[in-house]
Amino acid sequence: MAIEVFNRYENKYVLDDAAYRSFYYDLLDHMELDDYNKQHEYYSICNLYFDTAHDSLIRTSLSKPKYREKLRLRAYGVPGEDAKVYLELKKKVFGIVNKRRTGLKLAEAYDFVRTGIAPEHQSYMNKQVVAEIAYFLSRYELEPKVYLAYERKAMFSKESRDLRITFDTNIRHRRYDLGLELGDHGEPLNPEGKWLMEVKAEKTVPMWLSRLLSEHGLYRTSFSKYGNEYKKTVRGGIRSDSAVAMAAPAGRIAVASGQSQSIPQQESERVLYV
Repeated sequence: MAIEVFNRYENKYVLDDAAYRSFYYDLLDHMELDDYNKQHEYYSICNLYFDTAHDSLIRTSLSKPKYREKLRLRAYGVPGEDAKVYLELKKKVFGIVNKRRTGLKLAEAYDFVRTGIAPEHQSYMNKQVVAEIAYFLSRYELEPKVYLAYERKAMFSKESRDLRITFDTNIRHRRYDLGLELGDHGEPLNPEGKWLMEVKAEKTVPMWLSRLLSEHGLYRTSFSKYGNEYKKTVRGGIRSDSAVAMAAPAGRIAVASGQSQSIPQQESERVLYV
């Protein structure tokens, strides 16, 4: 069963192919592959990020306040209309990441975000997390803003499941076809042959890992997939012809039926700083 609520530190590193291979093989002395990766080289993660009409959540996040938050819908692979997906509320407070997620059917998730009305409770839902997301939705008027997908390889420490390291590659994005069920296509976010490594730990990292990072000359960096996508696509003014042609008109939000629903232009927001 997937972990639904946790707190942890997350440190990020960007590696090229050679650095990835070298570091990965040294990790095998201390870590083992995720159960799925023992059978498959990678697994695909597909995300739909929600934000206000004026991108308030990501703009606040990029200003690096002590407290920041975002909402995303996640699937493993391209989901069918009745597939189980995960609606995740992710917060970062003084460097500690808090993630709360609940399972939902795809149509339930779309309706929940669109209306702000919590779905009728089912056994696969986390009731407390649903309530917290409902409160979050009462504070903002959200719409789907960007799709992000990538291939992942995950590892756990042989000594403790509290330490996890993931490697993400082939990160791709789009601002059209904003539905998880519409395929995992998109434009590359970072150059080919680059890997985003994340070290995720509930406490401090072990000494052997600190030593290994130093030996390989790997140093922490700041890398937000959604943040980098926003800077490249919106701040940088880079939009593909297909994105311009296929983007929904302003003030519309895609729903599961493929139709669109008008939303008010006025936003209801609160300052994220604490």
